[in-house]
Amino acid sequence: MKTTEREALIQVLKIRFEKHMHRHAGTVWSDVIARLEDHPDALKALQAMEATGGEPDVIGEAQESGHVIFCDCSLESPTGRRCTCYDGEARAARKEHRPENSAGEMAAAMGIELLTEAQYRALQVHGEFDLKTSSWLQTPPEVRALGGALFGDRRYGRVFVYHNGVQSYYAARGFRGLIRV
Repeated sequence: MKTTEREALIQVLKIRFEKHMHRHAGTVWSDVIARLEDHPDALKALQAMEATGGEPDVIGEAQESGHVIFCDCSLESPTGRRCTCYDGEARAARKEHRPENSAGEMAAAMGIELLTEAQYRALQVHGEFDLKTSSWLQTPPEVRALGGALFGDRRYGRVFVYHNGVQSYYAARGFRGLIRV
């Protein structure tokens, strides 16, 4: 990442951090920037999150490890990550109308993790996300083994987690991710 790109990304992250202090009460920017400076590879993942419309922001700190946790905080599922089936195996298994990518493959390439159901519900405490879209979630292996995958959205003032076949993909379904720095 070029110095100018790095500085521009850090500025965007700082502005977002200061604008949404309710997402990370008790966390100070100097601690965040120190973690980023100690882990420059994290900036590549954050740049990928930003470039695909995720609007990453700090949503807290991991008490046991001291990591700062960044998560996609765009109001809707990131636009650059929609129309994906669940994972590479599901994408390869489609006989026709195969999507260009899968949530699992994209997340791995970006260096981020799909949100778990618990993380998705915790994110929803910080705002109202996915009112018109939905997001694939990490799926328990026993559900995935049966050909299913989880997704979440928010409707009627509630967070819903439901299931779909792993090969499914929709224009309004993408995925959210997080990274621990």
